[in-house]
Amino acid sequence: MKEFYLTPKIIPALKGYSKKQAVNDIVAGVIVAIIALPLSIALALASGVNPECGVYTAIAAGFVVSLFGGSNIQIAGPTAAFATIVAGVVASQGMNGLFIATVMAGIILILMGVFKLGTFIKYMPHPITVGFTGGIAVTILLGQIKDFFGITYADGFRPIETLEKVKANIDFFDTFSRQSLLVGAVSLLILIIYPKLEKRVPPSLIAVIVGAVAVALIPSLGDNVFTIGDLYTIPEGLPKTDFSAMDFSKESIIAVIPDAFTIAILAAIESLLSCVVSDNMIGSKHNSNSELVAQGLGNIASVLFGGIPATGAIARTSANAKNGGRTPIAGMVHAVVLLLVLLLLMPYAALIPMPTIAAILFMVAYNMSEWKSFVRIVKQKNASDICLLFVTFVLTVIFDLVVAIAVGIAIKLLLTFFTKIKRTGVSDEKA
Repeated sequence: MKEFYLTPKIIPALKGYSKKQAVNDIVAGVIVAIIALPLSIALALASGVNPECGVYTAIAAGFVVSLFGGSNIQIAGPTAAFATIVAGVVASQGMNGLFIATVMAGIILILMGVFKLGTFIKYMPHPITVGFTGGIAVTILLGQIKDFFGITYADGFRPIETLEKVKANIDFFDTFSRQSLLVGAVSLLILIIYPKLEKRVPPSLIAVIVGAVAVALIPSLGDNVFTIGDLYTIPEGLPKTDFSAMDFSKESIIAVIPDAFTIAILAAIESLLSCVVSDNMIGSKHNSNSELVAQGLGNIASVLFGGIPATGAIARTSANAKNGGRTPIAGMVHAVVLLLVLLLLMPYAALIPMPTIAAILFMVAYNMSEWKSFVRIVKQKNASDICLLFVTFVLTVIFDLVVAIAVGIAIKLLLTFFTKIKRTGVSDEKA
């Protein structure tokens, strides 16, 4: 009997599931959870929301995507690719708008999977994906300069656009804190050097511990370096979302339709790219359509649980594979471990210095920048690919992902159209 095309990978994975594999999945899940904790907090802050929202996202989306997904080892949660998009939606539409947009995006993703559109995502031109990924990386990096240097803006001034942040950092640079720069620099050095010495413990966790201890014990640092607790109130226990206070009016829904499509398209692209990477690592084959359905369900679950948009996280998925995870159980264990951390240890996140968070996001930006692919495309000297690459990159930094992808695809279609006309003309001349 032919298998249903949306069958989650967990069903065949549990057939003949061994005790040895269970141990490997549990170990991998715990390690990925340790990696995900500081990243989830950092990415939440980069997205303009409270730090706990990142952990909520990793728990809800991580569990649901593993349970219903089309990949054996996909780890879902908050990612850097969404940070600028989420920040923009929150700034313009508030958390209410983000909730509606994410639910709508979840529905769109489910429909994409149901109607078997998963296979078409892979036809997104490579220069466009490299361009917008690099653009997002630059946007994240520029957005963290304030906290890395301890720059203080004027009261009530909150720049939103990337170029506004660059200008604000220049205008207010004379307020920078040497102590913040010291903590940020030490954290960054740990993130760069530590993995070369020891690979068992995530470097981001070491940076967080060292930064928090230093700021807590050294008075000169504690008096001059902002921590998460100085800027945010971290609630204890499970999230408490007041749905009765939300505005589900027609106007509110219409206002976020473009954002919903942006979230859905990016979630589809990122999650399926992550699936391809994981397939190559463990020699498996993912189901694109069931993965899209799972991503849709995961995003809806995330905001219902107080989180933000989520997608497949390539770095965490790779860590899962490298540490022995081979079934969706590992992703579910990762979510359960994070839930226990949320219930027992989350208040300690208030001790993490903001420059350390900025340093972590600097490394996230570097790792996602795909600069090697960027250089490779330029070296190939294909004029159309280089055009697509730089147009998408620049538009992502200056405007946003929607404009970048729309213009990039439009240019690709025009180039393809003129190339065909030129070839047709040459053929006619020869005839």
